[in-house]
Amino acid sequence: MRVVAVNGAAEAAGVAPGMTLANARAVAPGLATAEADPASERRTLAAIAAWCGRYTPWAAADGGGVWLDITGCAHLFGGETGLLEDLIGGLKSQGFAALAAAADTPSAAWAVARFSAHGGNAMVIVPSGKEETRAALASLPVAGLRLAPAAAEGLGRVGLRRIGDLFELPRAPLARRFGEALTRRLDEALGTVEEPISPRRPPSPVRARLAFAEPIKHGAAIAGAARHLLGELCRKLEAAHQGARRIELTLYRTDGSRDGTAIGTSRPMRDAAHLEHLFRDKLEGLDPGFGIEVMVLAAAAVDPLPPTQSGLRVRGRGTEDGVARLVDRLANRLGAAGVVRLHARPSHIPERACRALPAAHTMNPAASMENRPAQARPLHLLPWPEPIDVIAPIPDDPPAVFRWRRARYRVARAEGPERIAPEWWREAPEDASAAERRVRDYFRVEDTQGRRFWLYREGLYRPDRAPRWYMHGLFA
Repeated sequence: MRVVAVNGAAEAAGVAPGMTLANARAVAPGLATAEADPASERRTLAAIAAWCGRYTPWAAADGGGVWLDITGCAHLFGGETGLLEDLIGGLKSQGFAALAAAADTPSAAWAVARFSAHGGNAMVIVPSGKEETRAALASLPVAGLRLAPAAAEGLGRVGLRRIGDLFELPRAPLARRFGEALTRRLDEALGTVEEPISPRRPPSPVRARLAFAEPIKHGAAIAGAARHLLGELCRKLEAAHQGARRIELTLYRTDGSRDGTAIGTSRPMRDAAHLEHLFRDKLEGLDPGFGIEVMVLAAAAVDPLPPTQSGLRVRGRGTEDGVARLVDRLANRLGAAGVVRLHARPSHIPERACRALPAAHTMNPAASMENRPAQARPLHLLPWPEPIDVIAPIPDDPPAVFRWRRARYRVARAEGPERIAPEWWREAPEDASAAERRVRDYFRVEDTQGRRFWLYREGLYRPDRAPRWYMHGLFA
């Protein structure tokens, strides 16, 4: 068993990571130990990375720490120094000791944080520039390049113990002897090669942030802050000619925990008043805890929303706009699955021609119905065709009398047939006769009392087989 991590007291007593447990207890007889829990450590790092969303949307755990891309964010805290001081102070208040560094490249920041920063809460800021980065890395051990232990030991055996020792050496011999990972890590640290960082979650393209001088916890203050953030977010969306489909509100509490909520819209939206109305009920369920330090509002999903020419009408809004607002209110109150609407599918079989989808997360249904059939369709379509008994002339005439659900109907008028064949792209039947049996001839009929029905005869006419008839829908 080996030591994997030590606190300040154990380090002062001479215990270091990598020592066997027996040697560690020999150095410090009163050493208290706890078994390592990698799964718990990963969860803790993930929670810290989520908490760091108060500084930047681009945060990710790297296994032993957290990456933060603070490009364009440092000015919100008075510069890189203010951001790192706030970061380290916030972690300290949660019981964590942290070493932090800021540099032009992720690899340089990683190496400096681990090998240049010292003390319980230390930070190092490397001035921007290639020469400054080289100078900061030159005196650090080669382990700062995140090399495999065997590669670091091999470099040490030939006298290459510092990163600066590698700067002037030709790359080809280094790669042949120690692997391409060495030259790649060196180029990433110096900024010659880009080093991508995968964030904990995709960053929002549009976001607004509000920090408070004193923590807030009252509902009125939270609602006012949310209103301010919505106004700022909608202005950014308007400048980008975009509309939000999903907006997430995150509250960062003073104890390092978070809470949040989200709303969705049925179409791209940047009307602050409408969005505030959708958030109104959601805010009541939020728990401010001991106080909220930072609120972040992010448009997690956006779609293009170019400016539109308004009409001359002053009163009222268009029907489409009113329906969309109603759908938004119902879906956010009842849940996305609680409000549905029909959307066309690429099928000419009536019972498969459309499906119900959540209204708040689908495209405009009018666009999906552009290729609907030219023939009239019933207002009420039965879930599945129901067999009926028919008296009809043959071979192609509509029925004269039919019985459905124990009731008898006499046909006064009829129109048809409209033939609907099977879908050729689906699995072909075993023989031609099976395909003929699946053909449908639809009729629109009206009985003597004015009731209108949509029924069909299944299969082509054959003298040796009586046709089968089905009821499929009702007209208004």
